[in-house]
Amino acid sequence: MARPRVRLVVTADDFGYCPRRDEGIVEAFLAGAVTSVSLLVNGAAAESAAELARRHRIPTGLHANLSEGLPVGPARHGVSSLLSPEGFFLGKMGFRKAVAAGDVVLTQVREELEAQLSRFRELLGRDPTHVDGHQHVHVLPGAWVGASRPDAGMQQVPLPDSAPPAGVCQVFAEALQTCGVSFTRLPLERGVGSCAWLEAPARSFASAVERDARAAMGPFAHHGLRRANDAPWLPECASCWGLRGGS
Repeated sequence: MARPRVRLVVTADDFGYCPRRDEGIVEAFLAGAVTSVSLLVNGAAAESAAELARRHRIPTGLHANLSEGLPVGPARHGVSSLLSPEGFFLGKMGFRKAVAAGDVVLTQVREELEAQLSRFRELLGRDPTHVDGHQHVHVLPGAWVGASRPDAGMQQVPLPDSAPPAGVCQVFAEALQTCGVSFTRLPLERGVGSCAWLEAPARSFASAVERDARAAMGPFAHHGLRRANDAPWLPECASCWGLRGGS
């Protein structure tokens, strides 16, 4: 019996971060090493990256960003729980700590996500093929209590099952459903948390991301989101959401 064919799907994140990175991503796409990209619409090279995606007909999704750089939504014009006093996003761990402390206003998360979806449509002239989160912010739950430990970074503990399902992943799922986007990514990198070659903080972060991703499966399914490996825009015979560049 012939074995089923499997094609590895490789998505390059952070498209639009800078011209040199974008050149490498496009080169990899043209060589067949990359099959799709996720665009940072607040990236320094977002406009030129969008032009490259159109020119080469690269399947392109939105790399929703709540942790790095400047916002594109209403937060630009005033004080926001998403931003530092200098007007920048809070950073990978800074945003997570703010979420865990209950300092992030979820309506502001929704506004920024909707603004980034709108900006994507302006740049590409169409909806994204999928949406995922820069530094995996899209799977962050609301039902966590955060505590810091010097040897393991951010530790997260679930609240009781009766706690309301409010959080970034819930807002993310609601916004995508409203905007008609059906596909996202669940960063379930099995075994990464036990990789001895990773330093302890990286292992801790990878394990936390996987826990968050598992917790996000319920809200995502409730709002009709599907894993990106089910998407019709993938190459024929594609069967998995594979290796990725960036995060």
